[in-house]
Amino acid sequence: MSLLAKLWKEESGQGMAEYGLILALVAVLCIAAFTGLSGKISSKLNEVGTQIENNGSSTPTQ
Repeated sequence: MSLLAKLWKEESGQGMAEYGLILALVAVLCIAAFTGLSGKISSKLNEVGTQIENNGSSTPTQ
């Protein structure tokens, strides 16, 4: 069998490409989630910092 025919039938490259696409999708979803939540995270951290500055007093939120 010729080298070209062997390469044509080989599927290991296809599997690696699929893993690459899945990894890219997960990365995009993580970036989107981080972008969407970054404002809320920053707000909560600022709130905690303010409470610590006020002699450690805090008001629990539910």
